[in-house]
This record gives sequence, C-alpha cells and structure tokens, in this order.
Amino acid sequence: MLKVLLLFVVLIIGIVLGPIVAGHQGYVLIQTDKYNIETSVTSLFIIFVLLQMVLCFLGWCYRRVMRTGSRTRGWFLGRKRHRAHAQTKEALIKLAEGDFKQVEQLLTRNADHAEQPVVNYLLAAEAAQQRGDEFRTNQYLERAAEVADNNQLPVDITRVRIQLVQGEIHAARHGIDKLLNQASRHPEVLRLAEQAYTRSGAYQSLIDILPTMEKIHLHDESQIHKLRQQAYIGLMNQYMAEQGSEGLKRWWHDQSRKIRHDVVLQVAISEHLIECDDHETAQKIILESLKRQYDERLLLLIPRLKSEDPKPVQKALDHQLKQHGATPLLNSTLGQVALRHGEWEKATKDFKAALDQRPDAHDYAWLADALDKLHKPEEAAQVRREGLVLTLKRESDVMNSVS
Repeated sequence: MLKVLLLFVVLIIGIVLGPIVAGHQGYVLIQTDKYNIETSVTSLFIIFVLLQMVLCFLGWCYRRVMRTGSRTRGWFLGRKRHRAHAQTKEALIKLAEGDFKQVEQLLTRNADHAEQPVVNYLLAAEAAQQRGDEFRTNQYLERAAEVADNNQLPVDITRVRIQLVQGEIHAARHGIDKLLNQASRHPEVLRLAEQAYTRSGAYQSLIDILPTMEKIHLHDESQIHKLRQQAYIGLMNQYMAEQGSEGLKRWWHDQSRKIRHDVVLQVAISEHLIECDDHETAQKIILESLKRQYDERLLLLIPRLKSEDPKPVQKALDHQLKQHGATPLLNSTLGQVALRHGEWEKATKDFKAALDQRPDAHDYAWLADALDKLHKPEEAAQVRREGLVLTLKRESDVMNSVS
C-alpha cells in the first residue's frame, strides 16, 4: 500500500509540474537493431510509473490468489482435523464396548490429521491384535513408528505388550532389554519386564530389576517380597535341572544371609534337595532353620526325610517341644518320626497327644498302624472307625457349604 501511495504522489506531482516543464521535456532515444524509439523524458517517466502500478496490481492479485488458496487449504485441513477428533472420540466409546473392528476403522480413517496420530495408530494396532489380525497389527505399528519421529518409546512399549499377548515371549524379552536401556525406571516398561522375564524363565534378570521396582513403588513391599521369592524358587528349579543337588547346594551357599534365612526359600530348597534324594543336606537346613525360628512349614517336611539316625531330628523336636509347648503338629511330627523308625510305643503316645488337641484323619490312620504293630487289633479298629467318621463328617460339611 505504501508503494501505491508513493506512486500516486509521484503521478500527481508529475501532473502538476508537467505543464510547467512542458517546454523543457528533454529527448530520449532508444535504438535497437530494427527499431528506434523516440520519446520525451516526461513521457518515459509516466510510462515507468504506469508500469510500476501494473506490476503492483499484478503482485496484489497474486497475493490475493495465494491467500485464498491458503485459506481454502486451511479450511479443508481444519475440517479433516475436526472429523479426526470426532472419530477418535467415537472410537474410544467403541473401545469401551469391545467393538474392536469399529475401533480400528475409526482410528485409522483420518489418523494423520488427528491431534496425536501416534496414539491413533497404536490403539488401532491393539484393536487389530484383539481381532487376531497380525498383518494389520504390524502395519499399524510400522505406521506409528513413522509418525513418531524421535519419540519411539510408546511404539516400542506397545509392540512388546502385543508380543506378550500373542505369546511371542522371546521377541518380547529382546524388546524389553532394549527398553530397559532407554527407560529403566519407566513403570510400564518394568511391568512388561516382570511379565517377560517371568514367562521366559529369566529369573536372574527379574531379580536385577526388583530394586528399581521397589524404589519407584511399582508394587507394595509384600508383593516385591513375593516376586523375589518366586524368582529365587525359579532359579532353584533351573540349577536342579541343570546341575543336580551339587549345583543346587553350591548356589544356595553363595546366596546372601538374608536369602538363606527366608523361611519360604528354606522350605523350597529343602523340598528340592529331598527331590534330589539329598536328605542329609535338606535335614541340616531344616534343623538349623528350626533353631532360629519355629515354623510349621519346616515341621511338615521332617516326615519326608529319610535318615538312618533319628536322634538329631528327635533332639531338635524335643527342643521345640520345650520352647514352644506341645502343639498338635509337633506331636504328630514326633509320632511320624517314631513310626518311621519302629518306635511303636512312642508313636502311639505322640499320636494320641496330637489327637487330644485336635482330631485329624491322618493321625487316626497312623495311630491305627502303630496299634497294629503293638498287636492291639481291636483298639486299632476303633481308631480307624473314628477316623472314618471324621472324614465322612468333613466331606458332608464341604458338600453342604458348596450347595
């Protein structure tokens, strides 16, 4: 506009001053190979001004056309963005309804114009996975990776989550290892790592990430403790399968005191050693554990021990009897040890003491066996009837509670 105004000013000045200098216009000759153009200076100036005005007008027309085109494109793009926004909202409703086919269609129809195209493609990938369409799942993941640019974390997380659902455990394990290098404290990465490591049997890797899970409070303390126990029991299974009882003993010896004093793990290692027929080591672990703390889970393992010398076990049980008093399980365990080593009188006494404290079908059966050995068939038959009545009564109670 300023240029046009200046041109008009110059033109007016020319019109005013033109007649004054009419007699002194000067002479201009433009000569080419074929033409000679003759004009006055005033005429040349007016032509120049008119040419400038024409050029300004053409520029204005060009800008007007381009601005109109830009507005038109903006209108169309805005319309597509509005449509994508509406379709995304509708897709979320369909997702809540479980209509995954509609979810997939709505999310991908105008995904490139959505507020977050990556989110649309990732949700579409999960919807396709729910339908069992592996091809489209991978297609949407690839498209999400393209539009995500440098922020590939949500794409990689979704890919691992889908791999776990599809049962591609080793692929998910590989993806999780990469994700932990990128975002080792990310809550969802750690959740997926927990699943991948548990299902792939990577128990040492699971143990390694437990401190981080504990620091960010991913689970409460009891759940972390339970996960740790599960991981160590998983390692026990691996060492037993690969190296037998010798490898299992070496591994247990190398663990920290905190791990070796965990009752759940003590019970687990004892069960594994009994399964390996290493009753001597299992007995040593059980009896040492009972010295530190009384736990019925340890007592339940004692009857499974095959020991030539019952004295250490009986001594440990007598010590528990003095410290904690006569409990039904302690009396029953003493009776089972005595029964295993042919001490019928002692077994009878211990089983009767256990039954006086609480009725138990197994104790009735073992007491009857001891009485048979003592040549007391009538008393043994009476005990078996009492055990049968107890069993039938409990079965009846269970049936009534179910019905």
